[in-house]
Amino acid sequence: MHQLTKTDFKYYLDCPESIWLLKNKPQVYPKGEFSLFAEKLIKEGYEVEAYAKQLFTNSLDLPEYGSPVETQQALTDRHTIYFQPSFNTNKDVFARIDVLERLTDGTWHIYEVKSSTSIKKDRKHRQIEDACFQKYVLTECGYIVSKVSIIHLNKEYVKQGAIIPNELLEITDVTEAVNGIYSTVVNTINAASNFINKEAINETVCSCKYKTRSNHCDAFEYFNSDIPEYSIYEIGRISAKKVGLLADNEQLAIIDIPLDFELNVNQQTQVESVKQEQPIINQPNIKRDLDVLKFPLHFIDYETYASAIPRLDGLSPHKHLTFQVSIHTLTEDGTLTHFEYLLDAMKMPIDMIQAMQDFTGSTGTFISWHASFEIGRNKDLIEWLPQFTNYLTYVNEHTFDLETIFKKDYIDYRFHGSSSIKKVLPVLCPDISYSDLDVNNGTMALDTWGRMILDKDFNEDKEETRKNLLDYCELDTLAMVKIYEVLKETIK
Repeated sequence: MHQLTKTDFKYYLDCPESIWLLKNKPQVYPKGEFSLFAEKLIKEGYEVEAYAKQLFTNSLDLPEYGSPVETQQALTDRHTIYFQPSFNTNKDVFARIDVLERLTDGTWHIYEVKSSTSIKKDRKHRQIEDACFQKYVLTECGYIVSKVSIIHLNKEYVKQGAIIPNELLEITDVTEAVNGIYSTVVNTINAASNFINKEAINETVCSCKYKTRSNHCDAFEYFNSDIPEYSIYEIGRISAKKVGLLADNEQLAIIDIPLDFELNVNQQTQVESVKQEQPIINQPNIKRDLDVLKFPLHFIDYETYASAIPRLDGLSPHKHLTFQVSIHTLTEDGTLTHFEYLLDAMKMPIDMIQAMQDFTGSTGTFISWHASFEIGRNKDLIEWLPQFTNYLTYVNEHTFDLETIFKKDYIDYRFHGSSSIKKVLPVLCPDISYSDLDVNNGTMALDTWGRMILDKDFNEDKEETRKNLLDYCELDTLAMVKIYEVLKETIK
């Protein structure tokens, strides 16, 4: 019999077939790459739990991977708080509780510890369902659970000196929310347990066939091997309802979408690009956007570090600290110069912003890709470093988002429905590539810099690591320059 854990249950809620495959045929289940960034998230989760433990007294810390038998023995003593107790039902449904409290009336209070700054109910987190699962297991094991709470980070907390646990964390009572969906969740848990123990299922399709691309399971290609290269799942911002209508009619290829099927203008343009096998370019709109840009043009990109537990005074949980910048400045006569800066310690980037200001001045237009990110970081910097308010306000008020052109006016089927620079660059500038870089995406940059700065056991070459970080950020802004030049040629 296969055991059902809380993690398994979340997989089941996303895609029953996927968790069946993982349980029954693990040798064929697609193994995703376990990234250094995922490792960072797990480590941060342990850090949050460590601070949560400091909220309680008269506690017993059970072994991290202790058995339900050990828990049963421990619960007979005189402690009122237990960390990491584990339980298993007769149907082999397993739960490990973050914090369990024995109340004076003999009932029990479950606490789930989360590294979010609020109660998350979306598909990715499902925190109320999580808590329901824990209550179900305890209830099946004969315990009366009268209260359920979630311990999460306080988004208003600002670090000043040593971390203060009872200010860093908030305890939110979710008993009513849990009870409101409890019976439904119990039925789903039973269905999940039965499903993963089926001897066989239809392995030619999974539930994700009716979902949008961002909601597909890891085993989507295994179950849906007939999905064509340019599929309906690539249509930008297509709804699950429309995916379902097309999937029901086995119209899975973009070229199979009926002419009278309702799509917005951008989606229709994408379909036409696939059918014509060529880009569809609105040259007048692109010319209008580019003609209003004032030289010099500063192509700018930030790299940032964020963590659940703030590492620096003045920061709140999950706030982004800008630790690196690259700027390529293009003048009207075609001269291109480059500026870069990388922090060598966990500190406010005062010297970096000053150097930026010295390099660009409050002149021209700042160009970024997905500009809301840089704009947001500048707003944070204004709050932390008010002496740069005038400069950073100028930057924000004179920023142009190059990505917007590829959302509406330059649609190429080879982008596969994405406007990411990682999708656009290989098509427009095939001679430039991220693939040869040791650091080749933002999450890797975040993780690499964080380990280099914070990890006392960091054993990689720091100079080489710095070079890898600088190379990546430099390519981000050079890529924008090259894409801009292609656009200028396009509208001549």
